[in-house]
Amino acid sequence: MGQQGSGGNVIAAICSIFIPGLGQLVQGRILAALLFFIVASVCYGLAATVIFIFLWPVGAIAHLWSIISAARYDGL
Repeated sequence: MGQQGSGGNVIAAICSIFIPGLGQLVQGRILAALLFFIVASVCYGLAATVIFIFLWPVGAIAHLWSIISAARYDGL
């Protein structure tokens, strides 16, 4: 994509704000995109059932990690 802090990384980070892993998908990192999406979605989904409400912080951390990872990607 480009160097760390490039315009492409900013766009990827913004994409990850809306959907975890979307920024990685934009950057062409399919495995990372799937990992972030599945972990965050499963944790958010299970937290919504109220039975596993304690899982929402894990989903939030995975979501935040997805955003930071997209923003800091250096293309190596």
